[in-house]
Amino acid sequence: MEIIQVVGLGLITTVLVLIIKEQKPMFAFLLTAFTGIVIFLFLIGKISAVIQVLEDLAAKADIHVIFFKTILKIIGIAYIAEFGAQIVRDAGQESVAAKIELAGKILIMVMAIPIVSVIIETVIKLLPA
Repeated sequence: MEIIQVVGLGLITTVLVLIIKEQKPMFAFLLTAFTGIVIFLFLIGKISAVIQVLEDLAAKADIHVIFFKTILKIIGIAYIAEFGAQIVRDAGQESVAAKIELAGKILIMVMAIPIVSVIIETVIKLLPA
């Protein structure tokens, strides 16, 4: 029941932030950021287990390692960009959060180019000349 621990930590942090925010807004932000990092670190073990299962499935399906690693990197970029944007958004910096999300999207697009190229080449080979 890890979700109960995560939700409990989130609720406790929320109450503390609401109490502290009036007197010390900087401490409230630091508490929020620290809680986000703790939750992320708590989930790293779960993430590594998922990655291991996906690696096993990719090996069984005979998927090229390069494509699989690229897809994992793309997923990582998406999660990290979202996590960073949420923390910055919590600090009240909506415009910076939007820039982080934009950077994440562009990096994902750049990482996806080799995969898209292979897909397009495969489709062109399948089409009659």
